[in-house]
Amino acid sequence: MSFDGRVALITGGSQGLGYAVASLLKKKGARGLALVGRDEVKGQAAAESLTGDGCRAVFVGADLYEPEAPAACLAAVDDAFGTVHAAINCAAKTDRGSVWDSTAELWDDMMALNVRAACLIAQESAKLMVREQVDGSIVLIGSVARHGGAPNLLPYAASKMALVAATRNMAFSLMRHHVRVNMVNPGWMDTPNEDLTQRRWEGATDGWLERAEAEQPWGKLIKPDEIAHTIVHLCSPESGMLTGQDFDWDQTIMGVGAELRPGPELGDRPPDPQP
Repeated sequence: MSFDGRVALITGGSQGLGYAVASLLKKKGARGLALVGRDEVKGQAAAESLTGDGCRAVFVGADLYEPEAPAACLAAVDDAFGTVHAAINCAAKTDRGSVWDSTAELWDDMMALNVRAACLIAQESAKLMVREQVDGSIVLIGSVARHGGAPNLLPYAASKMALVAATRNMAFSLMRHHVRVNMVNPGWMDTPNEDLTQRRWEGATDGWLERAEAEQPWGKLIKPDEIAHTIVHLCSPESGMLTGQDFDWDQTIMGVGAELRPGPELGDRPPDPQP
């Protein structure tokens, strides 16, 4: 898997999954990385840590809730590198809301960042890819919540399901230009933002991660470094003409079994076969 001499834009690239993707892209040969975010101190530090060994990383400050921000981001990438080969959208709002308490403001914010900004970043990236006649890849980060999600994930689940249609539509529209669009749907993942989310919305206390991981089939939550390999593969030429797909990346199989996740009894060692 190689990304030699290529340039990538990553929203939410200064921490968590976005930073893990950027780090792996550098390891795979990226010459340019544009990290998009709102926190300038954190973003500049991330860019500095990724610069070197033939790779130049820049921080692009942007508030993606603003409609004009995606176009401004791609203009900054154009100025810095003159092209882009991959765009990965890791920025997202994960606040909670159910059918009983989701406010109009929550709906607006969720759709503005999770859907509109993601699609406009993809749109502006595609324009630059086509202008420069590169074989491009766009990866949208969805969620397994796109299947419906927990009761308190109504706006979030709806926003991620909207990205499924967007992925397929853009992939179909762009394939003649050799620009591919795919979507990865992570399950429960161990990130700094997830810790904040669990404490703010789920009442989690110290030790929540260890308790949660003990209940998982693999004995842990998804780690950003693991899923980054799938995302980087989709960005690389090795993924060929694969486009228009969305992939669940989780510790369950949707639609199988009586429970969302396999119960402990299913993890017991089976009896030895009888002779």
